[in-house]
Amino acid sequence: MWKCFATVLVFLSTCLASFGQFTESTSSWEAGIFIGPTNFLGDLGGKYGKGTTFLKDHNIQMTKLMFGAYVAYHPNEWLGLRLGANFGTIEGDDAVIKPKGSYEEARMIRNSNFQSKIQEVILVAEFYPTVFFEYEPSDVYHKLRPYGVIGVGGFHFNPQGTDPANGNWVALKPLRTEGQGMAEYPDRPEYSLTQLNIPMGLGLKYFASETFSVSLEILHRKTFTDYIDDVSTNYIDPALFYNYMPLAQADLAARMANKSASNPLNSGVTFGPGQKRGTPTNNDAYFSFGVKLGITLGANSDKRWRNSTRCPVRF
Repeated sequence: MWKCFATVLVFLSTCLASFGQFTESTSSWEAGIFIGPTNFLGDLGGKYGKGTTFLKDHNIQMTKLMFGAYVAYHPNEWLGLRLGANFGTIEGDDAVIKPKGSYEEARMIRNSNFQSKIQEVILVAEFYPTVFFEYEPSDVYHKLRPYGVIGVGGFHFNPQGTDPANGNWVALKPLRTEGQGMAEYPDRPEYSLTQLNIPMGLGLKYFASETFSVSLEILHRKTFTDYIDDVSTNYIDPALFYNYMPLAQADLAARMANKSASNPLNSGVTFGPGQKRGTPTNNDAYFSFGVKLGITLGANSDKRWRNSTRCPVRF
């Protein structure tokens, strides 16, 4: 995970050093805000067939809102380096599944759900390839530029699920629902609530004026954890909870770890120790699709006076 982090940072810095010679420097700073829907891709919910971590398993009913702010440095017209902070909520719920007789049936019977606040900080590079085909790149007035995004980030989460006994939301990590940190499962360490991610995506930027821009951007986050929704591997023997927790907490952990028996749509099928609860080979992910509003703070060139759309001034 940390190797990926270092690789991306080296990549971003070498791009800036290697390609800066190809365009005239018109560096500037930009600040702005971001707002738009976000959605979770993981073990919970999904659609027909096997679960995946891409858009095929997108449940629109679970869509929530993400918002944030950013500052970006543009050393030239084709490259931007952006530092942003985003906040939002993601959710997943097996109850939204529409059974059609395939793998999704087991997920529906599982009857699990979660919600989590997300706080993230990302450092990404924006690449504007069409700049190389423009006659006057520094003239941005009313221009439309597609761009690609890739970078590295860190995020914090804290999954909660509803207690089938009373419907209250409870924190899931302290319950160790899959035996995390128990001696019986040495291969299941307790997971950290702060993780790295790799943001990657595409955008389309419109310059309404020389200083104001509007962008549409879809940003997918690859993560290195399968526990954003607290579901990853197999069910454990509920008796183990009583070896590690006080009675009341152990009772709660047993209810939260296996909610198949409390499923009102269940026809008598329940899951037991050792049976599949999640898919550990697929890490969780989340994405956002939103609008960026940006304002150019300044430039170290006189490009605003060289804009070809301006009328000459007579003396």
